Amino acid sequence: MVTERQGLANLLRSCSKRLVIDQGQQVHGLVLRMGYGFDTMLNNDLISMYGKCGRMDMACIMFEKMPERNVVSWTSLMCGHLQLGNPRASLLLFHRMGYSNIKANEFTFSTNIKACGFLGIPKNGMQIHALCVKTGFEWSPVVGNSIIDMYARCGKISDAEKMFNGMHDRTLISWNAMIAGYALQGMEKKSLNLVQKMQEKGETLDEFTFTSTLKACSGLGAIREGTQVHAYLITSGFQFYGHTIVAGALIDLYVKNGHLFEAQKVFDLVEQKSVISWTTLIVGYAQKGDLVKAMDLFQQFRESSIQVDEFALSSLMGVFADFALVEQGKQIHCYTVKVPSGMSLSVANSVVDMYLKCGLTEEAERFFSGMPKRNVVSWTAMITGYGKHGLGREAIELFEKMQLDHIEPDEVTYLAVLSACSHSGLVKESQKYFSRLCEDQRIKTNVEHYACMVDLLGRAGRLKEAKELIENLPLKPSVGIWQTLLSACRVHGDLELGRKVGEILLRLDENNPVNYVMMSNIYADAGYWKERERVRELVKLKGLKKEAGQSWVEINKNVHFFYNGDERHPLIGEIREILKEMERRIKEKMGYAYEVRFALHDVDEESKMESLRFHSEKLAIGLALVHGGLEEGGSMIRIFKNLRVCGDCHEFIKGLSKILKKVFLVRDANRFHKFEDGLCSCRDYW
Repeated sequence: MVTERQGLANLLRSCSKRLVIDQGQQVHGLVLRMGYGFDTMLNNDLISMYGKCGRMDMACIMFEKMPERNVVSWTSLMCGHLQLGNPRASLLLFHRMGYSNIKANEFTFSTNIKACGFLGIPKNGMQIHALCVKTGFEWSPVVGNSIIDMYARCGKISDAEKMFNGMHDRTLISWNAMIAGYALQGMEKKSLNLVQKMQEKGETLDEFTFTSTLKACSGLGAIREGTQVHAYLITSGFQFYGHTIVAGALIDLYVKNGHLFEAQKVFDLVEQKSVISWTTLIVGYAQKGDLVKAMDLFQQFRESSIQVDEFALSSLMGVFADFALVEQGKQIHCYTVKVPSGMSLSVANSVVDMYLKCGLTEEAERFFSGMPKRNVVSWTAMITGYGKHGLGREAIELFEKMQLDHIEPDEVTYLAVLSACSHSGLVKESQKYFSRLCEDQRIKTNVEHYACMVDLLGRAGRLKEAKELIENLPLKPSVGIWQTLLSACRVHGDLELGRKVGEILLRLDENNPVNYVMMSNIYADAGYWKERERVRELVKLKGLKKEAGQSWVEINKNVHFFYNGDERHPLIGEIREILKEMERRIKEKMGYAYEVRFALHDVDEESKMESLRFHSEKLAIGLALVHGGLEEGGSMIRIFKNLRVCGDCHEFIKGLSKILKKVFLVRDANRFHKFEDGLCSCRDYW
């Protein structure tokens, strides 16, 4: 027969399980009225119930009022803090417990090892691990599993492996922790191999195993293996559409591999759609350029019972920023004003980033100035944006103002200000901030910081100094830093140094097509066609393919994408005619001639000119002109390109801005180019 006391305990545990705070509070009232206010077991259940229901304020009050506490009291409160995303509070409580006469058990250790993993602080995790060894809890399954998870989250995968391999009694959670750890650290092949080994040993796979396996397939781009997992789920009768995390991983796999039809089919089957599933599919459609479908899905998301959270808003804002989709970005910004999650700092930072990447610096400035709270990410986003727009002085001013606002710069902020100085050719200022960075004991200088200095020296034509800086680096030089120097060699026509740097690059990264393209371009610029052809033959032999140049323009809320020489657009005839007409007018008024060296083909001049006439950025501009952009003045035309804008197109757009008295804003892979009255903001160095 259940006692009165046990009955109250059962009621509280039921409320905890069902997360019903109102009923839990009623039971709390019963506990007090029936004289059990100081009962340790019931107080522990109350702490647990309040913690699980998100009322940590009440859980803490209960804990502090207890005349006697046991290990369950301490551990229940720690679990509450951890479950509500406050691992630091759990660790502080663990430290405080050390001064009491209560000894930790396996659940206390497990909770705080997890807390270290969430915070990414392996030092504290190792200290607790050492305590587990001393007290004999190291090989308790719940502790061992938490240790594996902690080391994996902290990037110490070899320590996680050592723990896993040393376990005599592995549970399903042990296998899942190690598989997830490999996937988390980008070691997808090891993750899949371990799944196979797990099956060979006759272990049962659960939703967490499937989720990690699908994440590993997604990371590898292994759509075939991922499809096999999907097929296994169906044939084994595993109802994945009832398991939100498995369905979410499947949707993510198909979206990341460009299989949106399959992703949509899975999504439609899911009974309880999560925020992550909605966001993944919406972002997938947006990245594919299907903005109508993306915005339609977002509208359905808003109308669903699920609360749109800051993750969803930031993710959507991020993809609209990357594709510079101004109208869609503005729509999401308007929506953020109406929902509570839109007030979060991460969403506000995404709004700033979106406006800057769309070329709307004034809107970004207004929004940034009105932010009630700003962190280092907010300031860094603005500094980066100014740098990309060639506003080096403004970036420096903001960097100094940030510190007056008691916000300390981090390594990304320093990178932003150095890059801004580099884009604006501010040599002295860049050297000043680089020296300050090297003296800052809080921050570890990385290769990207040195690359900014190499870029700056390269812009100034000080190529030998740049090479010496790389050779004397205290760190291992990256492929990127050598590419920066090679690019400078091309700009300044230094074939001899360029050849040496190119040889270094091909030794370091022989399967990267970008290195071969850069070398090919240097040889072509110098007229060394045989050497260029030799490089191109190497590319063919290795089966390498460079990323295709693509430009896009947004017109009437629709985005139009173009490749070089593209003939797919329904208005391509009109686009070509208008470009020929613009070319004729620029030649007449400004003496524009094709920069045929940018054609990079050992053919006759006429063929070179024809290959340059319909580059992707010109086609995008042509469409904008067809859609009413021919009137002098008027609104700015914005064009976006995934690669660096070519030299001939750069000259063409300068001429176009002069004859049409119109401003063109072009964002390429490196920076923004603002063309106005025949000049460009990059001062012809990019």
